[in-house]
Amino acid sequence: MYSFGERKDTSIVDEPFYAHYLNKTEADHPMRKEVLKSQNASFDAVVKKVYQAAYHKEHVFFKQMSHHMCGKLPTFAVNDKNILLIREPKGMILSFTKIIDSPTIEDLGLPSSVKLFHYFEENGHPPIVLDTAALSKNPKRTMQKLCAQLGLQFEKGMLRWKSGTRKEDGVWAKVWYLSLHKSTGLKVKKGPSMKLPEKYDALYRACLPYYSFLRERSIQ
Repeated sequence: MYSFGERKDTSIVDEPFYAHYLNKTEADHPMRKEVLKSQNASFDAVVKKVYQAAYHKEHVFFKQMSHHMCGKLPTFAVNDKNILLIREPKGMILSFTKIIDSPTIEDLGLPSSVKLFHYFEENGHPPIVLDTAALSKNPKRTMQKLCAQLGLQFEKGMLRWKSGTRKEDGVWAKVWYLSLHKSTGLKVKKGPSMKLPEKYDALYRACLPYYSFLRERSIQ
């Protein structure tokens, strides 16, 4: 989202269905009350008033969490360019559990991401799959390939941004975006050796088939 927010021709929107998800599932997330107060919790209202709103720039990038739609199919986005961003499960679990100690596989969004892949593919518009591992290995080349698949001209500015918050951040950024706010762009990173606590072993194994399916279809 921050990368696309650096484009002059693109507006960005942060997780418009988060309140819908919290209201529907009653999930006990940090800042639950603040999120519900900051957004409309009606799925249809979000589609009409946010997704289908008029934006002053040529393109709009909607950052979503696949499970926030609570199983509803995104018919409103079927003809759009959709990107599924994935991450190796071990790193994803370790990151998520910094905020929520006992996540389920549904919390991590992998089953819903695979469901979305099949939905868009069956409707003639297979989504682009982007693995964070490719971004870490070669940010520029990966973003060039992504932009080419989106039909956009790559801009070098997409690789960097100023540290700190953005006006487009959701209210939840105070909890979830602490590391992001310290970052200054997409940079080459060597994946650290990560040890997953034993209590997450079953979750990790459950994630692997979904991740492997999507990884095989990702930008290389």
